[in-house]
Amino acid sequence: MFPHEEKLIRERLKREPNELECAMLEVMWSEHASYKSSRPWLKLLPAENEHVILGPGEDAGIVRFDDETWIAVGIESHNHPSAVEPYGGAATGVGGIVRDILCMGARPIALLDPIRFGPLDKERNRYLFEYVVKGIADYGNRIGVPTVGGETEFDESLDNYTLVNVACVGVMKPEHLVHSFVEEPGLKLILVGNRTGRDGIHGVTFASEELGENAEEEDRSAVQIPDPFTEKLLIEATLEAVYTGRVKALKDLGGGGLTCAASEMAGKKGFGAVIYADRVPLREPGMTPTEVMISESQERMLFAVKPEDVDALGKIFEKHGLEWTVVGEIIEEPRFVIYWMGEKAADLPVELLADVPTIEWEMRSYSIEKPAETPDVSFGDALGLVWSSPNVVSKRWVWEGYDYEVQGRTVLKPGRDSAILKLNDEYGLAFTADGNPSHSYLNPYHGAMGAVAEVVRNLVSVGAKPLALVDNLNFASPERPEVYWSFAETVRGLADAAKAFGLAYVSGNVSFYNEVAGRPIKPTPVVAGLGKAKLEEIPEMGLGDGLLIGIIGITKAELGGSELFARLGVEGGFTPRVNLDEEKANAEGILKAIQKGLVRAVHDVSRGGIAAALVEMAVSGNVGFTADLSRVFSETSNPIEVAFSESHGRYIVAFPEENLDELRSTFRHFAVIGKAGGSDAVFLWDGRELFRKPLEELKEVHESLPRLLGEEE
Repeated sequence: MFPHEEKLIRERLKREPNELECAMLEVMWSEHASYKSSRPWLKLLPAENEHVILGPGEDAGIVRFDDETWIAVGIESHNHPSAVEPYGGAATGVGGIVRDILCMGARPIALLDPIRFGPLDKERNRYLFEYVVKGIADYGNRIGVPTVGGETEFDESLDNYTLVNVACVGVMKPEHLVHSFVEEPGLKLILVGNRTGRDGIHGVTFASEELGENAEEEDRSAVQIPDPFTEKLLIEATLEAVYTGRVKALKDLGGGGLTCAASEMAGKKGFGAVIYADRVPLREPGMTPTEVMISESQERMLFAVKPEDVDALGKIFEKHGLEWTVVGEIIEEPRFVIYWMGEKAADLPVELLADVPTIEWEMRSYSIEKPAETPDVSFGDALGLVWSSPNVVSKRWVWEGYDYEVQGRTVLKPGRDSAILKLNDEYGLAFTADGNPSHSYLNPYHGAMGAVAEVVRNLVSVGAKPLALVDNLNFASPERPEVYWSFAETVRGLADAAKAFGLAYVSGNVSFYNEVAGRPIKPTPVVAGLGKAKLEEIPEMGLGDGLLIGIIGITKAELGGSELFARLGVEGGFTPRVNLDEEKANAEGILKAIQKGLVRAVHDVSRGGIAAALVEMAVSGNVGFTADLSRVFSETSNPIEVAFSESHGRYIVAFPEENLDELRSTFRHFAVIGKAGGSDAVFLWDGRELFRKPLEELKEVHESLPRLLGEEE
């Protein structure tokens, strides 16, 4: 909390707050809980379209899938905790986002894990990577919620740090929607789940400041302890309680603990709450009221119910082996009052906790984009560098640790452009996440637009019509003028791109102060998207023998922030620009081509360019190809730029020859560049061979992540 904020609090209270009040205010006025630096900008994001039932403002957003089925979706970061204690930090990140979905009245059905780390040649980064993955796998597997996709990337700005974002979707019937706020006084507040301990105390304040060099030792107590077995019980008990229709409001106890859950639940509509903190079941002896009120112990939920329904719901919790206690009630007067052993321990206006003033920091624009020469490198060397990059190699090592088929809905598994989850006999829900900090670092506005465009491409590549978006914005300290400017530019880019596609952001998360010992991370917006796909129309990703290979879209010499430039150590260049009209037209064309059955396989072009995308399709289908890159619609005649540019709006399709004319008439820029077949990957330029390698050798490199970790395959 800043000195001017402390002064403002004293002025509004007309007295000094006591120790407990100070602790609660510090939690609620933290950046992580209040969004005080980001709220003014987040208003720019579109939050409504024809699919949105409930936009930002509660624990998760709600999207209409059809008249009988709604989708709850949310995304959260657990960066600081995972950097300090990777296993527990990542696991509790999964637990927290699952409860966010649960407390809307939805059953959690799938997770995505966009995760990022420092270079793998350093032991500390390998340790963070392995234990984050293990934490996500163990927690998700034990609660029976599949992790069906995500991203795993590596960047030098994350040395000794990690970004752990987790998205979750749930399914619900419209009549089961529960809000996170109360609309009447007199309701009883029931705390259900794990006992409260000292873990996670000051978790949100810890997440709202930079990490020091010795964070692993100094901040470990701020990391919560995961308990997936209790979470599984909590999922079933909560849903059974919700289905009775007796739950009037529901919040999970995440950041800020009981203080945050109770004050937000009461204060949203101007009510207050009385909490009897000494009634809270404790895991450790001798806890103080301050520790009880701000502990972030996991696997706890707060229910608001009518007094006459308390016992009936209590029986449900007991049936599932969960401890429950009435810890307070909602009152008419807008005050937040805490009692401890019969004495009043705190008494604050509820709006002082639930309605925190915003801060707008100084901004300073920067421009690090500059012309960069494409190095004189052979095609074989360039492809070798890109194809063996940790950002491009297969992440099978990661997702094979996840039980991605539990619940039996997973139609498209990890490794595709989007996962697809079966929701009924005819339709599935597509779910994907994307971000490119290398692009955002050079130009935050265009990098953000590119993230949205890539999400759209990934959805339509599996035949899904995009429905809605969520965003997770990972930045360094907003007190840095360049960082705050890059944040504002990112939000502008996210807003402009979403509006062009007619999409809305229904939920999101902002994570500031992502830096270690004064080293800021790159701006890293992550966008996750939902889409609706007809199950019988889903195309393949792999090439099929004898199919023609076509490329849709225009390739420009856009290698700024590219994987090739990163591998070659080239700084500068320009972030690829999104042509929104072309992007929309190509996305609509792909959906039309899939619906008409014109294409057998589709893959979008992104990191690593055409070369990486085409080899990925070959490996996926276990079929080689011959492709002449000189036939690509391109604004450059340099084979390296054509192959490795990361221009937006492009797709590779594989199709039978009889569909060629109709495909040509569907797209403004469509070029046939070759044919699938054989056991080699062959790239040509104007008939001249640039590269030839057996697919088996390329496949071996693609599966090399365990070797990069120093493990045997």
